Amino acid sequence: MTAIQTPAQPVMSARRIFMIAGFGTALEFYDFTVYGLAAALIFPKLFFPGFDPLVGTIIAFAAFGSGFLARPLGGIVFGHFGDKYSRRTVLITTLSIMGASTFLIGCLPSYQTLGVAAPILLVLLRLLQGFSAGGEWGGASLTGVENAPEKRRGLYGSFTSMGIGLGSLLGSGVFALLTLLPQDLLFSYGWRVAFWLGGALVIVGLFARRSMPEEKPSAAPTQGAPLVEALRKHPRQILLAIGVAYGYNTIAYIGSIFTVTYAEQRDYSPTISMLFQVIGAAVFVISAPVMGALSDRYGRKRIVGWGTAIYTGIFFLFFPMVDAHIGWLVVLAYALLNIFMAAPQGCIPAFLSEQFPRKTRMSAISTTYQTGAALGGGTAATAAAALFAAMGGNPLGVGLYSAFAALVLVLCTAGLRETSKIRTGDLGLKN
Repeated sequence: MTAIQTPAQPVMSARRIFMIAGFGTALEFYDFTVYGLAAALIFPKLFFPGFDPLVGTIIAFAAFGSGFLARPLGGIVFGHFGDKYSRRTVLITTLSIMGASTFLIGCLPSYQTLGVAAPILLVLLRLLQGFSAGGEWGGASLTGVENAPEKRRGLYGSFTSMGIGLGSLLGSGVFALLTLLPQDLLFSYGWRVAFWLGGALVIVGLFARRSMPEEKPSAAPTQGAPLVEALRKHPRQILLAIGVAYGYNTIAYIGSIFTVTYAEQRDYSPTISMLFQVIGAAVFVISAPVMGALSDRYGRKRIVGWGTAIYTGIFFLFFPMVDAHIGWLVVLAYALLNIFMAAPQGCIPAFLSEQFPRKTRMSAISTTYQTGAALGGGTAATAAAALFAAMGGNPLGVGLYSAFAALVLVLCTAGLRETSKIRTGDLGLKN
C-alpha cells in the first residue's frame, strides 16, 4: 500500500467536515461520557458493592481511568496507519470499535449476578473504548485542520472540540432523563439504555465517514515508522505537546466528571446534577468554535494561555457558587467553567497539528495527545475524588490540583511555536 497525502487546499465543505470530524467524534465521546457518568452514579453500586459510597466512587473512577491506559497504544497504532495508509479507514475503524464496546457494556450482568467477572469484563470493555478513542481524536482533528482554508485552521480544527462537547451534551442529557426513572428501574435496566443508544447512534457516524474521499499518495512518505521520525526530528515538540495534553485533560476531566460527584455530595439530586452538566456542555459546544476562530485572529498561544488562567481562577470560585444552592448562581458557575474550558480545547487540535509536518502528523499528535490524556485525564477524576475525601469534603485540594495542571498547560504552550499565521504547506518544516 502507498502512503497518504492530505490535500493542501480544502476538498470538502465545512458542513461535510463537521459531519465527519465533529459529529463522528460526538458519537464517540457520547459513549465515553456515559461511561464516566455511570462511573459516578451507577457503577459503584452495581459493580463495586460493599464499599462506602465515596470509596466505591473512587474505585469506579479508577476503572474509568483504566481506559486511558489503552489510549496511547491506540494513538500509536492508529496514528501509524493513518499516516502511512488511510485516515478514512482509521476513522471508520475507531468508531466501529467504540460503538461495539459501548453496546456490550450495556449488556453486562452486575456483580450480584456474575461475581468478580462482572467488573473484570467492565474494565476490559473500557480498555477497548480507550484503544479506539486513542485513534479517534487525531484523525478527526486532522480532517478539519488539513481541509481548512488558509487562516481558518483554528475554526475548522475546533469542529472536533465541538464534537467532544456535543457528545458530552448528548450523554449528560440522556442520563438526566434516565435519572427521572424510579431507582429500582434505573439500576436494573434504565442505565443500560444509554449504552445501547450509543452503540446504535454510531451507525449514523459510520455513514458519514464512509463518504470521505480516499487520500492521494504522498510524494515523500516516511521510509520507516512515522512516529520514530517525529521523535527523531521533533523531540522538543513531542514533549511539550504531551505537557499540553496532560494539563488540558486534567482540568477538563476534573471540570466535567468530578463536578458530578461534587454536586451530589452537596445534596443536589442526580437529575439536577445532570442538568447542570447539560447546561455546561451546551455552553462548551458554542464556545469551542468561538475560541478556535479567535485563535486564527489573535494567535493560539494567547487564547490558550489567557483562557486557562481565567479558568483556574473561576474554578476556585466554582465551589462556593455551587455550595450557595442559588439556582442562577450555580448555572452561572457551570457556564463560566465551560466557556473557559473551551479556550484551550478549541485551539488545541490546530495548535498541536501545526507543530508537525504532514507525513508524521497523525502519529505525532495522536501519540502525544493520548499520552498526555492517559497521564492527566486517566487519573484526574480518581485523584480529585481521593483529595476531596482525604480533606473531609473540602474542595481546596481539588482546586490546587487543577491549578497545577493549568500551570503545566500554560508553560508547555509557551514553549511551542506560534503557528496560526504559517501557511498550511509550510507547517512543521522548521523546529
